[in-house]
Amino acid sequence: MGYPDYHDVVRFDPWNPAFVAHPYDAYGELRDSRPVSFFEPTGQWLVARHQDVNAALRDRRLGRSYLHVASHEEFGRRPEPDFQEPFWRVTRGGMLDVEPPVHTRLRRLVSKAFTPRMVEELRPRVRRVAGELVDGFVERGGGDLIAEVAEPLPVTVIAEMLGVPEADRHLLRPWSAGMCGMYELAPSVEAQHTAVRAASEFAAYLRALAAERRARPGDDLISALAQVVDEGDRLTEDELVGTCVLLLNAGHEATVNVTGNGWWALLRNPGELERLRDDLSLLPTAIEELMRYDTPLQLFERWVLEDVTIGGVDIPKGVEVALLFGSANHDPEVFADPGRLDIGRRDNPHISFGAGIHFCLGAPLARVELAESFGALLKAAPKIELVEEPVWKPNYVIRGLEALNVSIG
Repeated sequence: MGYPDYHDVVRFDPWNPAFVAHPYDAYGELRDSRPVSFFEPTGQWLVARHQDVNAALRDRRLGRSYLHVASHEEFGRRPEPDFQEPFWRVTRGGMLDVEPPVHTRLRRLVSKAFTPRMVEELRPRVRRVAGELVDGFVERGGGDLIAEVAEPLPVTVIAEMLGVPEADRHLLRPWSAGMCGMYELAPSVEAQHTAVRAASEFAAYLRALAAERRARPGDDLISALAQVVDEGDRLTEDELVGTCVLLLNAGHEATVNVTGNGWWALLRNPGELERLRDDLSLLPTAIEELMRYDTPLQLFERWVLEDVTIGGVDIPKGVEVALLFGSANHDPEVFADPGRLDIGRRDNPHISFGAGIHFCLGAPLARVELAESFGALLKAAPKIELVEEPVWKPNYVIRGLEALNVSIG
């Protein structure tokens, strides 16, 4: 099957800083003219409309991996370079990059330890950490909101959940950032090596910690995961390590960027910021709207396991589709006036947490962290002003600001 030559999609350029800073006009062009189109630089099919992205996330003919049905060679793909093996061993130990029946088994086991009740019981701890971070930030008169509030909160919460000693927690953020670089489109060789090193170091650390907790269980998630048994089945060591890495990486990268992107959106829309400050009961809908308005994960990939038709376009087995979450969340067919920030938006079926069997297991925790973080700062800071225009990181897939420097009045 030949691929069409869509020269009019040139505005989609994930390596262009201008596009990364504001991809939404390009998304509109894609939705209007080529909602399903082939992107030559990465060899992927871009899917831009909400209806198609939502359906693709639930379609079992598409998968995060193809290795449960074929080898690399059988699927017409080149095997990953040998040096990447430590990264993929860690990643495929968790549930993100596997499919049923392995995914079903892992999610069942992990869900026994990571329950909604456990998450809700964490709320007082989240509130305490958020309050301490915000109080310090306000006392200092502001600073980089991302480095001083957005990043420490989820890292601290996840570290406490897992049972990582406080003295070791400074290691987690660099490991996570290093690993997540592998998920960008066509990562550089340097980024690949950084991801491999981070995965190797992270895995070695967690293996030692898990062995300690198996011998002397504590009141933490690693101990719970090490002990969980379902009808004689339990997590292997690779699966326990992969699960913990996933909980950290997915559990804080997105939360950090929702916080940074969200405050930047509120500062650009002062009327909505004052509306929220005047009525904190709007916080739940505001959190959902901020996730929709400037989506932290702009693109999610799926392999085509069987020939499919998406948006009227036939896509063959063996290729990859790139589901544009940021575009789907700005689709006017689903969201009224999508370019407008509306913190009271009620009809808001955003897909920032995904959909289908890979729907984010940590979504309840992310919502708790975001509500407590935004709520604490809104209450403690009567006035928040931007010190300088923020700059976006060069990353497109996991999209966020380098810093957000503000002053507190």
